[in-house]
Amino acid sequence: MLWLLNHQMPSSASKYTYRIEWSEEDQAHLARCLEFPSLITHGKTPEKALKEIEVVVAESIKWIEEEKGIVPEPLGARQYKGNITLRVPPGVHRHLAMLSAEQGVSINQLVLSRLAAA
Repeated sequence: MLWLLNHQMPSSASKYTYRIEWSEEDQAHLARCLEFPSLITHGKTPEKALKEIEVVVAESIKWIEEEKGIVPEPLGARQYKGNITLRVPPGVHRHLAMLSAEQGVSINQLVLSRLAAA
């Protein structure tokens, strides 16, 4: 479950994508930042978990900048071309070609319709 909460966060961390989920094992809410997959925090409430991950992300950005490293670009700021290269086994390719021919659409249209429905 993605929680979008309206509160103040460190400005350097404000444009990143956060995910908060309940962990039965930890009996806590776990917070992650999609652009920093190695970072995780926890809290008794979703709000506390989010606040913690925002602080960790802000500190990580500060450290990366001090070390002259490359700070990950926020997902929302990235430009996407709209194409994906996908490799599939020959049997799957054949199956997709047959399905698309039966439906009178291109393989691209068939795959896109399946992805959009997911």
